[in-house]
This record gives sequence, structure tokens and C-alpha cells, in this order.
Amino acid sequence: MVKRRRRRQLPEPCVVRIESMSHEGRGIAHIDGKTVFVFGAIEGEEVRIQIRKTNRNYDEAVTLDVIQPSELRIVPKCEAYGVCGGCSLQHMHNDEQVAFKQRSLLEMMRHAGIEIDKVMPPLRSHPWGYRRKARLGVKFVRKKDRVLVGFRERNTPFLTDMSRCEVLIPQVGERLRELANLIEDLDARETIPQIEVAADDSRTALVFRHLKPLSKNDTAKLVDYAKRNDVWIQLQPAGPESIVNLYPQQQALYFAPLQNEEINIRFDPVDFTQVNAEINHQMVAQALHFLELNKTDRVLDLFCGLGNFTLPMARRCLKVTGIEGDAPMVKRARQNALAHEIHNSEYFVADLSSPDPDIGWIRQQYDKILLDPPRLGAPEIVQLISSFGARIIVYISCQPASLVRDSKIICDSGYRCTHLGIMDMFPQTAHVESMSVFERSG
Repeated sequence: MVKRRRRRQLPEPCVVRIESMSHEGRGIAHIDGKTVFVFGAIEGEEVRIQIRKTNRNYDEAVTLDVIQPSELRIVPKCEAYGVCGGCSLQHMHNDEQVAFKQRSLLEMMRHAGIEIDKVMPPLRSHPWGYRRKARLGVKFVRKKDRVLVGFRERNTPFLTDMSRCEVLIPQVGERLRELANLIEDLDARETIPQIEVAADDSRTALVFRHLKPLSKNDTAKLVDYAKRNDVWIQLQPAGPESIVNLYPQQQALYFAPLQNEEINIRFDPVDFTQVNAEINHQMVAQALHFLELNKTDRVLDLFCGLGNFTLPMARRCLKVTGIEGDAPMVKRARQNALAHEIHNSEYFVADLSSPDPDIGWIRQQYDKILLDPPRLGAPEIVQLISSFGARIIVYISCQPASLVRDSKIICDSGYRCTHLGIMDMFPQTAHVESMSVFERSG
């Protein structure tokens, strides 16, 4: 008979001084020489903590009480903060959040030996109600005899019991309890696991994932909710390809990559788009500035998606080649280009984690390159970067560690980092997005 391993008893709460901050926004303290990462603490504070998880080389803890607060500490706005896993920095003043992210990224780059000519001012937006894209979990809890709608708890698989979300657009963030009440009243309340949220400048779409067919009564209630709250509703019985419009029958969402320019990119709610429209406007404008495009430039746009950068660049150069791994998004990128009568852009489907060195576009020469890879970065395609002959490279990053690795490869390929700065795409979180500019040396 196998004996069940006895759960290790956690230490009693204790008081520590926060010595520094980790890159993911936790305070760092030491107890008997062992490192402790403390959620909800700020450098310089004296706090009472509870260790929640022990590891061989470090422990993880949460802040119970703040004995000596930092002047940078503020009262979190969200009622679920500390329980919900969506935000991790609401206890820190927003100015310091941005400064912390910038310091953290610069420290990582310099530690890797990457020299930066100039640090750009951070791109910032309103810190609340900015999030246009999200996936909300839905759960009917039998013990409570009610539905929860929201994000998962921090470090657990359970949904947070929350009535509102301060970072979501108000159209949705202020109505989580209403959505929960709506689903509680459905026959299918136990078979709706999630709601996808997507919004443009004027419309909000909600995609209800349902595991079993909905009754006519349920669809009627959803339509009524849509009409009363001025939202669009779609249904998803299986994968993304199964999504259908419920109300209204004709739906189309658009986002503008730039302000004051007539480019409006059509997208579906499940497509990847930037969650923060205000930052996206600034990001695209800044990328265009550093690319210094002219009418003779041939540009390569790697991980182009729907054309967020591609279409604005095409208006300013000779030709843009967009590469994207998701075939449906490439199809929509082509459609968006045609809708704007942009005929100097071309799009190809390619797995950039395993680029084919013999394919046509990869053997061409380009004057400028923009890449916007996922969190894993783009080491495979970056290894080939020098073969394209580009004078300027703009790298949009959503993960500092992969940026550092890829930047090292780019610099070793004959480029120098002329500019670096963060873009606070996700205020109230430790998530760091950034833009780096590289120019060919010599």
C-alpha cells in the first residue's frame, strides 16, 4: 500500500523588510538567507507575510499586513484584488508601475550586455477601463446555487467571485453580475464555460461558448439581453470555426490602427488584436516614425496578423510583405487590404518558428523590417535577419526574456540597439510590452 505523502506544514506569519523587486512585480525579502517572493509588497516596506508555497531555493508568500508602507502604495481600486489573478500591481501608484517596468526591462537588457543608445519615454494610456479583449470564465457553483463570471483566482483553477472588473471596458466590466444573473436564468447555465469579449470603438461583442445546444427559450433571453444592453451576441458550439451570429444577424467589428487616418481593419471577436486601443494608436505611430519609410522602401512585416502595421506601412512605402502563421488571419488581412484599395501589400502563410530557407519571400532583400512575435519570441527567423539586408529593424515585444535573447542575436548579426522603451499595454499588471529599434552598424 502506497502511503499518502503528508502535506508540509507552512510556517507561521512573520515580519520582513522588502529589499528589492522581482521582474514580475513581487517584493523580495530573505528569511534565514532564503529568498522569499512576496505578492502585494513594494521595495522598502515592512510587511507581515504568510508563506504559501515552499521550494528548495525560494519561498512564495503573500502580504497580510503593511506595517511600514511605501509612499508609492495606494489603495487597490478593485474589490477582488489579491484574489483575482488578473491584476498584480493595483497596490502600486500607476506612475511607479510604469517606472518599475521600464527599470526592469533596462536591467535585463544591460545584464545581457546589450547597449542601448537612447531610452524612449514610455507609451501610456488611461489606467482603468482600457481592456477591449478578454476571455471570461463562467461557472455554475452548485454549493452557492449561482453562476460566477470573471477571471480565475491567483494560483488556483477556481473562478473569482466578483461583480465587476475595473480594467475591462465599462460596457462589460461593470456588468459581470448582470451577465451572471442572465446565465443563471438559462436552461444551459451548467454548460456555458466561457464568454469571449471583443469591442471596437462603438460596439461590444460577446461570444458565448456552449457545450450543448441552446433551447429556444435560452436564445430568446440572450437576444433580449443584447437588445437591452446594446451589445452583440454570438454563439460558439464547438471550435472557432463554429461561431455564428445570434443578434444582430449582420455583425462587423473594426479597429483603427492610427488616429486621423482612414484605415479601419475588420476583425472577428476571436482574432488576435491589441487589447488597448489607445496604446495601439501610439505604438503604430511610433513604429512608423522610427522606420523612416519612403516611397522606395521594401518592407517585411513578420507576424503581421490582420495588418495592424502592414496597412499603414503600405500607404508610406513601395511594397510590404506580410508573414503570418494563422491562415484565416492572412485571408482577412488580404481582404482588409483590398477593402482599402491597397495593392502594394502581399501576404503569405508561414510557420516562423520553422522558416523554410528556400521559400520565395525569405530569399528577398528588404530595406526595413518590423516584427511583432508572440511571447516565445522569434529566435528562428531572427537567426536569418542579417540575410535580408535591412537597414532598420523595429521589434515589438510582449515578453522581456525573449526580447533579450532575440536582441542579442540581432546585435551579434551586425546591428545596434538605437532605441528602447516600454508600452504600458496592460496597466495594473506586471506584463511588459516594449519597442526596440535596431540599425545596421557601419
